[in-house]
Amino acid sequence: MGISENLKKGTSELLILYLLKSQDMYGYQIAHELKKRSNDEFVMPEGSLYPTLYRLIEKGVVSDRMEIVGKRLRKYYHLEPKGIEYLNAITEEYRRINDGIRMVLDGLQAPEEG
Repeated sequence: MGISENLKKGTSELLILYLLKSQDMYGYQIAHELKKRSNDEFVMPEGSLYPTLYRLIEKGVVSDRMEIVGKRLRKYYHLEPKGIEYLNAITEEYRRINDGIRMVLDGLQAPEEG
């Protein structure tokens, strides 16, 4: 697995929750939005998307519901209040890590505490 795949795996929960923050979505819609909004850089196959969604449901941060659309049954995913808290926490963690990586790559040093 290359570095880009590891980075995608590590940020998939964050991105899925971020999308669900604005509206309930079904699986294909989530995958499509990730691909579109990332300019085709973040492609999430079903084999990764659904296990991640099931994990989020188990954590109690996302719920699902079935809805009939036309003649088809479609499962929508919904961000729960606990999910908003979790999203805020992992977003802050992501930003701190990203800032630290950027400082290392740019040759910067963090200000000393004291």
